[in-house]
Order: sequence, then C-alpha cells, then structure tokens
Amino acid sequence: MPNYTVTVATGTQWFAGTDDYIYMTLVGSERCSERTLLDKPLYNDFERGAVDSYDISVGEDLGEIELVKIEKKKYWMHDDWYCKYITVKTPYGDYIEFPCFRWLVDDKEVILRDGRARLAQHDKTGVAKQHRRKELEQRQKTYRWKEWHPGFPMSIDAKAHSELPRDIQFDSEKGVDFVLNYSKAIENLYVNQFMHMFQSSWGDFADFERIFVRIKNTISEYVMEHWKEDFMFGYQFLNGCNPVVIRKCTEIPDKFPVTQKIVQDSLERGLTLEEELKEGNIFIADYELLDGVTPNATDPCTLQYLAAPICLLYKNSQNKIMPIAIQLGQRPGEDTPIFLPSDDEYDWLLAKIWVRSSDFHVHQTVTHLLRTHLISEVYGIAMFRQLPAVHPVFKLLLPHIRFTIAINTKAREQLICECGLFDKANGTGGGGHVELVQKSMKTFTYRSLCFPEAIKARGMESREELPYYFYRDDGCSVWEAVTSFVTDVVDIYYDKDETVQEDEEIQAFVKDVCSFGMQDFDKCEFPKSLQTKEQLVEYLTIVIFTASAQHAAVNFGQLFLGMYPDEHFIEKPVKEAMVNFRKNLAEVAKVIKCRNEGKKLPYYYFSPDRIPNSVAV
Repeated sequence: MPNYTVTVATGTQWFAGTDDYIYMTLVGSERCSERTLLDKPLYNDFERGAVDSYDISVGEDLGEIELVKIEKKKYWMHDDWYCKYITVKTPYGDYIEFPCFRWLVDDKEVILRDGRARLAQHDKTGVAKQHRRKELEQRQKTYRWKEWHPGFPMSIDAKAHSELPRDIQFDSEKGVDFVLNYSKAIENLYVNQFMHMFQSSWGDFADFERIFVRIKNTISEYVMEHWKEDFMFGYQFLNGCNPVVIRKCTEIPDKFPVTQKIVQDSLERGLTLEEELKEGNIFIADYELLDGVTPNATDPCTLQYLAAPICLLYKNSQNKIMPIAIQLGQRPGEDTPIFLPSDDEYDWLLAKIWVRSSDFHVHQTVTHLLRTHLISEVYGIAMFRQLPAVHPVFKLLLPHIRFTIAINTKAREQLICECGLFDKANGTGGGGHVELVQKSMKTFTYRSLCFPEAIKARGMESREELPYYFYRDDGCSVWEAVTSFVTDVVDIYYDKDETVQEDEEIQAFVKDVCSFGMQDFDKCEFPKSLQTKEQLVEYLTIVIFTASAQHAAVNFGQLFLGMYPDEHFIEKPVKEAMVNFRKNLAEVAKVIKCRNEGKKLPYYYFSPDRIPNSVAV
C-alpha cells in the first residue's frame, strides 16, 4: 500500500499554533487520498514553531501530487493556525514543497499548489486551471476597492484593522510592535508634555531645543548646533528627509521677481544672475502645492497658518547649496516681500523656518503618505486581486507589500482620520492634508516613480555639478541593484516579449492598478498593459523600489531589503538570483559606509542594511 509522509511547519508568531482538528487531502493527477485527520485536540501537535510529520496511506498510487487541501475544524472554540509550509514525500522518495505562509481561520479550508511558480498559459491540467480561477474569484470578493476620500488613490474596503483579511493583518508581534513604537515615539519626543506647543504659538527658539532633548546621537546634536545656518538649511534640500523638491532653475519665474540687484551680494563667482542660471548654479524649491490649502482650525482658540513659499538656492564655489532669496507666497507684492540673507538675522531665520515648515507638510503628506504608503497599497490590493499565489510576480512582490495595507488601515484609524494625531499636531490637520493629497494627485504620474527619470526631470542628474547629492547617488545604486534582480527573475519565467503579452493575469494586474487603484485619473499615465519584458522589469522595479528603498529614504525601517525569510520561491535559479541580489546590495552598503566615514553628516538612508522590504511602518 503506497505511503505518503507529510511534514507540516507551524509559524513562530504568537498564537500561531492551534488545538483545533486539522485534516488533509492529497489531490493527485490520478485520484485523491481520503480526508485524513492529522491532529486531535490536546495532542500537542501544531504548536507554535513546531514541525510535525504524519503518514497518509492510500490504496493506489495518486499520480503526480497537484494540490494539498488543508481543513481546520473547531474543537472547543475557533483557534487560528498559521501554517508556514507543507512537504510531501512520495512513495518513490521524491519531496514536493507546498509553501503556505497563511492563516487558517474558522472552519475554512486552504488549497495549496506546489512551490514551483507558473504562468497561467503554462498550466496544462484542468485541476490546476480551475484552482487558479477559483483562488482569484475568492480573492476578488475578499480584497475590494474603496474610495477613502474623493481624488485619492483607492484603498482597501475596511474601516478598521480588525476587518482586514487575516493574512494581511499585523501578526501579534507586529501589532504589539506598532503600539510599543508609537508609545516610545510619544515618550522620546515628550509629545504628551509638548502637545500644547503644537496647538499654540512657540515663544522662543529654546522650544526647539526642548524637543531635541531626548534625541541623542551625533547627527541630531550636530544638526541642533547648526540648524540656524544657511549651509545646513541648503544641505537638507539634498540629503534631508525630503530631497525631492529641489530642482535646477533655468529661468526665474514671473511670480518670483528676483533680480540681479537683489541677489548680487550672494553670488561669488563674479557672474550675473543670468550667467549663473546658464552655468547651472541656481536651484529652486517651490511649494506651490500648499497655495490655498486650508490650515488647521480644529482648535478655535488657536489660529494656525500655512505658507506656500518659493526659495531660490545657489551653489557656491565650495559646491554648497545656499539659500539666497525666499518669498513666502505665490503672488508677489507688498504683502509678500522677498527675504534675503542680508536682512535682519531673525527676519531671515523666520523666513527659513517657514520654508522648512512647508517642506514638512509636503514631505509628510505627499512624499511619504501619497507617494510611498498609498501607492504601495494600490499595488498590493491589485496583486491580491489579480495574481494567484503560484504566479512568479505574486511571489516576487509579496514580501514588498507585507503589512502595507495593515499600516495604512491603522493610519486611517488613528493618524490621518478626523480627530487623529494629524489634527492635533499638524498645521494641515482638520482636512488640509486631504486637500494636499487631492491637489498632488493632479500632477502624480507613473513616470515620476521611476527614480532615474524623476532625478533627471528635476535637472539634478549630474554628479559633477552636484557632487554631494547622496540621495541621488545611493538611490541610483539601489535602483540598479533592484533592476538587475528583477531582470534575473523575469528572464526565468518570460522567454520573450510575447510571453508578457499572453500573460492575462499580469495584464489584469496592471489594468487594475490604473483603472481602479488610480481611478484612471487624467495625466497619471499609469500603463493599462505591458508589451515587453523591459516594460515589465521597469514596472516591477518601481513597485519594489517605491515600497522599500524610496520609503526608507523618506522614513525609516527595520526589515531589510533582499532578505526573504518566507520562501515563496523554491526554484534554484530564483534562489541564485536572490543570492546575487544580496551580494550587489552588500556592495552598495560597503560603498556608502566608506563614503560616510569621517563625515559629520553621514547619509545612510539608502544603505541596503537600513532599507525595509516593505512599507510596514
């Protein structure tokens, strides 16, 4: 009588084990095994972190094992179970791996394909095709689009984290992590003690020092010492947390009437302003997006204000970026003067503070929230809706959208919702942050997510002209490493452009992102189809880079790029590609570390050993 041995691995998360009944059925190309009870309650099987083995005897050979069906039935009360993987040893000594990495909840069943990734057009059996179709049908019922606010990218249809599908909720450790990190941040910044400062006028510059009192490291101390100085103000445009606003200025805009006479004292090379423009030494940061945005009015006793400034910057003879003119509004006039470094010390300092305040609002709401969190959620929802677990792109992208939908749902519950933290501590709270996202969406394009193109579009690509733009240099290195890895994986499964065109699932994924996730917004230019392998590589690179490296550069993280603890791929060529990816990333990290040695302001936000795999914080 043929005998199959199955090995079942339970996850290590808190409460991953179960005391419920677990049944298994092996589905072969010839016949199925009988439904077999693997565990009985209180037998101490399927405990957290356990690896248990069982024998399943059958009357006849099942043929090639195509599917494994797992069922969990309630014993006393429902006890969720996290299954990592199942390995089946056939009577002939072959081992077949079935990655799972899913929760079994209630009395529902999970049906698994073996770990080999396959495109839909390469499935030959009716069983495989039917499983693929039913999986997507169920997923599309579970992962539904919903508009949180008009003009926003679409999000998941869930009002609270608890309403999310179990597989994309924070696991217990991550959930506790979120609470502890949130509490720790509040404690470290004295936010509770200083909340009144966010909702009232600050009396003197010592207030800044009191905010910094609990942040003790070399960089923060250096910044605290030099934050008032022009060189530090300019440096932050290149290598601060929002290094995506500054652009080369080739012509002074009419709305910002800066003349040679106004700035001549700040120009060092003996050239006129027009000549400096032609030499590529003038840069500009324009916060037009904030023009007309409603300031926070949630506290009627405290008036709050927003500015939409324009800042002109000059690359001096030491290649430092220095501010030379600031206008705090978009319409010049007597009420909107141009501030200069030669003005009274505190007039100039306050003008810079207003620019930095505006930069904060754009950073938090546009650069961070919209362009990493919300767009990554769009990719994640479309992936679950259109790509089955057996698809190679699903396996490739899953680690990079891990917990993204969960963290965004938490944010909509606690941070950016009405009466959330944004309303209490942010000048755009009370609805201004919503207006800012809506305005930004009108100019948000797919091409702007392509890192090298975004740098070039701002005229910031020359390393000779801007030798200290580390955000650009490190970002391009990581972009190239991700592109190389994605190319290796795509080459394994797509032999020619026609294979991409014939992949109905990848085409549905791309279309779902554009037509539903981005709601076909005018000028967004997200593709509705992909025609070549090159286009597919770029598309997947954008998804991975945005969710990992770009988010890290404008935020922070803890799960590192290139590390894939859940082995969704089992094929040797893909594992070799992962090894090469990690080697390339290690080389990038080494170069960054060497460059940073001895620097008072090291830049490490794009260092791969500090880049999380996904938007999970």
